[in-house]
Amino acid sequence: MFEIGLVVASLILLIFSLYILQAKYRSLRSQQKFLAQLCTQLEQQKIERQALDIGIVPQEFAPLYHTLDELLKALPASVGKDKLTGLVNRVGLKRALASMMPLTQGTLVLIDIYRFRYVNDLFGFVFGDILLKQFAERLNSLSLSPRLIARLNGDEFCLYYEQALTEEQLIHLRGRLQVPFSIKNTPVSVKLQIGCVHLHEHHADTSQMLRRVDLALKKARHSRSAIAYYAANDDIQQLRELRIIDSLPKGLQRNQVYMVYQAKQDIATGRCFQVEALMRWEHDELGVISPGEFIPLAEYAGMIDLVSQWALDQVLAQQAKWRAAGIQLCVAVNLSTRDLDSETLPQEIAARLAYYQLPPESLMIEITESTLMADLTKAVETLDKIRALGVRLAIDDFGTGHSSLAYLKHLPVNEVKIDKAFLKDLEQDKPSEYILEASINIAKKLGYEVTVEGIETLEIRDRLVAMGVDTLQGMYYAKPMRAAELEMNWAKLHHI
Repeated sequence: MFEIGLVVASLILLIFSLYILQAKYRSLRSQQKFLAQLCTQLEQQKIERQALDIGIVPQEFAPLYHTLDELLKALPASVGKDKLTGLVNRVGLKRALASMMPLTQGTLVLIDIYRFRYVNDLFGFVFGDILLKQFAERLNSLSLSPRLIARLNGDEFCLYYEQALTEEQLIHLRGRLQVPFSIKNTPVSVKLQIGCVHLHEHHADTSQMLRRVDLALKKARHSRSAIAYYAANDDIQQLRELRIIDSLPKGLQRNQVYMVYQAKQDIATGRCFQVEALMRWEHDELGVISPGEFIPLAEYAGMIDLVSQWALDQVLAQQAKWRAAGIQLCVAVNLSTRDLDSETLPQEIAARLAYYQLPPESLMIEITESTLMADLTKAVETLDKIRALGVRLAIDDFGTGHSSLAYLKHLPVNEVKIDKAFLKDLEQDKPSEYILEASINIAKKLGYEVTVEGIETLEIRDRLVAMGVDTLQGMYYAKPMRAAELEMNWAKLHHI
């Protein structure tokens, strides 16, 4: 890489010299023509590694031009190669595809080794490198042989086939590549996710084609079959996502994003002692954007800290106003997976409680079950520190992630929130009722309070009360409301 850097630096200096010396030209038109030809040749040489044409060069520039040509030829062949596997890399793939343009037939296939990082975590990077080498060898030995094979980054490989591949061929390809590997006498199984672009439908320039196959792989990661194809409207979806990411900071600043609060009913008293804070976003052009759409994008873009800090400030500032008005509530706010990664999260919560002069029991933090199970040890360590402050903790959407009843005893939480998905077949399906009742009983025997979300009918409410639920939340009791509307309904909710 150091040698490449020197070559590039030399090229920049030489081109700069050419721009200075162009003043010797008698005609501006001839200067422009020469520079245009030079740029075209440099680009072509970079792609196809062809020699420069000395015939276009004025005599006084011949020595410089020869030097430039030699430097370009001196670029190491490894620039387009992946050192570990020997396959071409992204630069080499783009160069090869560009030399074949226009491409209006064939298939681009992007393959991702699912959760490859766990191989490195469990066995070490040397072990992971061996797996990548063996995977590359397997790609080279495929009976359905691609014209091009490239390693784009750590665990992504791109294939170009000159023919259109059927779904059956892709399934066969994946099966062949997923045969367990043997590394240092250890069997290793891999799962693959595959994105495809049929070029007879979606041909474009090389960058566009690679972007589209990357979009297809993104779809495959959320597909049950783990195989997905690029479709014409996928570009529209990506543009929407980019717009959401770009608009989010402004949305927070301009109050397009705001909080609504949904009351929870305490079964023992029939009153409201808790509310859950829920984010809403009314974009001035895109309309209503749900948290289920923009929160994952905020995580992906590295902006979730900004969103979470904004949410905590909004909730605690509102809490201070309510308490000054005599409304005593515990407000629950959801935090994301990335928030638990922050070692300073407990200190940040403590500082905010002190700033707004609120007791810790006025705040509840809700964490989804899948967030907890992603790194249980680290999550428990962070939650222990938060609970030590006196802040209440709850597991949100319990049972929809890992259904990890066995882990409950390790979690320093006060409350378990059972997702509304458990209520879907409750009226017609006895097994659903048994599962729900068993979950409630186990949680309560372990000392946790139990909340069920999504209550919409009196019948469901009464059945859950009979099962011993502590708190209910749903449209039957109260819809999500803005702060001012909740204040207007406070007397009714609290039976004052």
